[in-house]
Amino acid sequence: MTEPTLEPAPVDMPEPQISERPVSGTNGWAMAALALLLLGGGVGLFVLGIISIGAAAADDSAGLAAIVGAIIAVLAGLAVAAGLTPVAPNEARVLQLVGAGYVGTLRAAGLRWVNPITQRRRVSTRIRNHETGLAKVNDLDGNPIEISAVVVWQVEDTARAIFEVDDFVEFVAFQTEAAVRHIAGSFPYDSAERISLRENADEITGKLSEELADRVAAAGVRIIESRITSLAYAPEIAQAMLRRQQAGAVVAARKQIVDGAVGMVHAALEKLAEENVIDLDEERKATMVSNLLVVLCADRDAQPVVNTGSLYH
Repeated sequence: MTEPTLEPAPVDMPEPQISERPVSGTNGWAMAALALLLLGGGVGLFVLGIISIGAAAADDSAGLAAIVGAIIAVLAGLAVAAGLTPVAPNEARVLQLVGAGYVGTLRAAGLRWVNPITQRRRVSTRIRNHETGLAKVNDLDGNPIEISAVVVWQVEDTARAIFEVDDFVEFVAFQTEAAVRHIAGSFPYDSAERISLRENADEITGKLSEELADRVAAAGVRIIESRITSLAYAPEIAQAMLRRQQAGAVVAARKQIVDGAVGMVHAALEKLAEENVIDLDEERKATMVSNLLVVLCADRDAQPVVNTGSLYH
């Protein structure tokens, strides 16, 4: 009787409270030019102020005003320069305004300018690999096995990655480990009648990808692919399981040999009857069937025996 296949239980993860909001910012090169202009003007005013104060016939108030203007221009230039934000390819900047929370995400590569008082957190959107360590788990039948997997993933929602979890890289690592252990314990290692880890690799990796996607969705992570990289019985039972697999293979091979031999004997008897080569009674048919089965099913080549007498002596 075929046992029902155990499906992995759904993973209940909390609904995310925030989603990515794209922002474009201001052209950074124009603001960089403005910052240089302000800084250069401030330096120029400062020099003029010093010269005015040092002149004997000059009015000191004009020199002081120039110095104050220079300080203001330099501070303004530094403030503008502080807002310059370079964004590399396959990278995003999550903007957080102090006291106002999440502002948006810069994704366009290049030099952009944003409010200088915003916090800009760099998030890589490159495709990454994570390989789990070799985990020792009991499969559905209670046999200890060793399993590891590799997961290809990418940050899809930068706001969730930053604000929904403490460390999204560590979160993916832990959730991958948990998913691999859960999948390994939900299916048998080897089974002829059920979905097994060894025989149904594509189905197992599909279920692993689905469970992982549910687990890491709250962190804004997309699972691209997952694969089992190592799968074996634990060392303490590996020899016993190998002997069992070998015995099963021998039984299956013997069954196939016997099925083929019976078919050949049946065809031989039918051919002899059709061609009227020889008229065999039931006893001689039984003897012929026995001899043919011995020859066809034997492990070694049969030694021929030449019969120089009649069929009855």
